[in-house]
Formats: sequence, structure tokens, C-alpha cells
Amino acid sequence: MQKVTAGSRDSVLAVRQSEIILDLIRSKVPGTETELVTMKTTGDKILDRTLDKIGGKGLFVKELDSALLSGRVDITIHSLKDLPAELPEGIRIAAYSKREDPCDVLILPDGISQLNDKLPIGCASSRRAAQLKALFPDMDIRPVRGNVLTRLKKLDSGEYSALVLAKAGIARLGLTERISREFTAEEMLPAAGQGIIAVECRKGNDHRFLELINDRESQICAEAERSFIKELGGGCSAPAAAYCIVEDDMIFVTGMDVKDGRVVKRSIEGKAENAEEIGRKLASLVSQAS
Repeated sequence: MQKVTAGSRDSVLAVRQSEIILDLIRSKVPGTETELVTMKTTGDKILDRTLDKIGGKGLFVKELDSALLSGRVDITIHSLKDLPAELPEGIRIAAYSKREDPCDVLILPDGISQLNDKLPIGCASSRRAAQLKALFPDMDIRPVRGNVLTRLKKLDSGEYSALVLAKAGIARLGLTERISREFTAEEMLPAAGQGIIAVECRKGNDHRFLELINDRESQICAEAERSFIKELGGGCSAPAAAYCIVEDDMIFVTGMDVKDGRVVKRSIEGKAENAEEIGRKLASLVSQAS
């Protein structure tokens, strides 16, 4: 019997996502024993500063990377959008989950039906903040830290008029009844990889069983979107975003960056087999936009 030890952040959402992956592994490889090791990352511990002030989203995976490279765990499970475009030496993404709805949603305080313009809208990324300013020009947009449940407590306690969160996380937590508005990708371009769960392993290890749970369409989207971010030179705290749609053997990708406070978007299409190259070409188009 094979045993797989997986590493995950200790938040309720991270554990739920890990359970999704481990359930898949057990269903595809009968007889496999699984163990989940959870840990609190640096990004989870520092909540009084925004991510760009403390080192970016990479702080959400630092401890997990160490556990993986040391052999303490066999695989690590993450929200793909939390993974830096450049992975540490010796680590690779071995599988991608089927993508949940990648769009963002607006959540109002429990029992409230309208925005309160006396309170700010809370969001955790410069990507969302830049796009929210266009959608709600008269509202104050402020950062909010903590896991999803922590942010919802802050919202319901009266600190914010609303939150903007990923629909995928809300759905996986069974909280879709809290959603007040779903943003289209045109209104709010999602983060690269949003809605996809990624499984990492050490390079050189035989983890062919992970191929059985890999979703090829998600992999294509991930390759296009992440190559766009990487080529653009955007770190984890940059306002850049990318979203890919797969139709048969074609992909349609939209990319976004912020220049001098202005949101710049461009789109491109091409063959799915060339996903990474198309992402790089799109980055060039956005970079050259005046």
C-alpha cells in the first residue's frame, strides 16, 4: 500500500482544498493511504501589514516549500494563485485540479442589502483594488488581511461595507448564500490561476499517480496565465492579472496590468499547445500599450 503525506496551510479553506485533492488521489489510486500535515505560514502569521510590505504571496508557501524539500511531506497543496511565478529550485507543479468558477464576488455584511458609502470596500490584492476603483469610483478601497473566515468576521463586525473575494473559495466553504454580486471577467479580471488547486512535488520523484488527477484544461490555462505574469515581471503583489478560456484546441487569453494608475487590458488567441508562448506574447502586447 502506498502512503502519500501532503502539506497544507492550516486555514479551513486550505484544508478543504487539500481534502478535495486527497479524495481524488484515493479514488484514482485505490488502496492509497493519505495523511495531511497542516502548518501556519509566515503569511498567515503577519496580519498587520499588506503583502507587498512583507514580501508578497510567496510567504504563504515558504514553510510548505521547506517541508517538501526536506522530505517531511511528499506533496504540497495550494491555491494556484498563491504560488509565485518562479518556483523554488527542486520543486515542480505535478497536477492541477478542475477549475472552479474563477471570478470574484462582492459580499455584503450579514443581513445588509446595500453598500454603505461611509465604510470602505475591503480587498486583499492590488489587482482587485485597481479594478474596484473603476467600478466604484466613489467608494474607499482598503486592504483586508486574514483567511476567508477571518475577513468575513471583520465584515460582519462593521469594519467594511463589503468584501471582494474569489468565488471558488466561497463555494468550497459552502458559503455561496453570502454572495451579493458576481463580477464578470470583463468587470474584474481574475488572478492568474484563480479557482485552480495546484499540487507540488519534488523534481525527480516518481509521482506518476498525480497524472491521474491532473485536469488538462486547467493545466493549459495555468501555463498561459502564469507565463504572462512571469514575462511581465510581476511579483506576487503586482496588480497584473490574466484569464484564459479553452475552446477545443484554441485558447483565448486576456491580460491586465496597471500603468500610471490606469488599467491596461489586451487579449490574444492561439493554439492551446502553445499556451506558454501565447502568454509571453500577451505580456509583450500589454507592456507596449501606451
